[in-house]
Amino acid sequence: MSLKQKRPHVADIRARKQRGEKLSMLYVTTTDEAAAAAAAGIDLLSIEAKDFTPEMREAAGACFVQVGLTPPTKGTVDGKLLVTAEHFLEAAYKYTAIGGDCFYCAASFEIQKAMCDNHIPIVAHVGLVPSYITWTGWRAVGKSAAEALAMWQQLQRLEEAGCFAVELEVVPARITEFFAKNTSMVYFSLGSGSGGDVQYLFAEDVLGYGRTRLPRHAKAYRDFKAEFDRLNGERVAAFSEFRADVGSGAYPADEHSVAISDAEFEKFLNGVEKR
Repeated sequence: MSLKQKRPHVADIRARKQRGEKLSMLYVTTTDEAAAAAAAGIDLLSIEAKDFTPEMREAAGACFVQVGLTPPTKGTVDGKLLVTAEHFLEAAYKYTAIGGDCFYCAASFEIQKAMCDNHIPIVAHVGLVPSYITWTGWRAVGKSAAEALAMWQQLQRLEEAGCFAVELEVVPARITEFFAKNTSMVYFSLGSGSGGDVQYLFAEDVLGYGRTRLPRHAKAYRDFKAEFDRLNGERVAAFSEFRADVGSGAYPADEHSVAISDAEFEKFLNGVEKR
């Protein structure tokens, strides 16, 4: 059976939600991370479109892959940036051909609906949405009844539009559990409690090498930062030793060079002298 046949489909993920299974999901940025996630049996991966290549798809193995779509950064009409459903549809078709299984899209509702109408499996984003952070600030969303109700109305609208799943970020656990039990969508919980169908973390947080403070909701299972710092120290030391060897003539030594016999070198010199 080919790898492509082994990979789960949207129907499989939905069926696992219905069975009450809890799935694991990681945001990865390198082929090494994708391959390690696949070897560990991680269920879903999130990969930004800019990082999603055939090599990444191959490394992801049997993982169900969400490709993160972003608005265009160039392409204007009358000097204004043009953000349309066509842009997102074109990108989705491109990454479907590579092997994307579903697509994260935090664009307008109209764009999300247009993609659903074209049978693209869409993952929306509700709660703390970093691309719209100016509206809420860096805080939990839904701790008040009014905010929770606003999200509930938004989620019902997304479900009616045909969204396959929703990334729910930093939302109270009881609210997440209610949402997951009362809509058909699959919920990717990023700091939103155990009530979600999928538990979602960034690989950099799990491995402990993030450049920023570990988020409250994350758990570091290893301290890669200390190991990376140690390796970088070794890298600097090795480079310094190389520079010193070059300066002293210790490198390259005879074993690093190609030899020529005395006889052949003598012939070479004789040939040079005859010119």
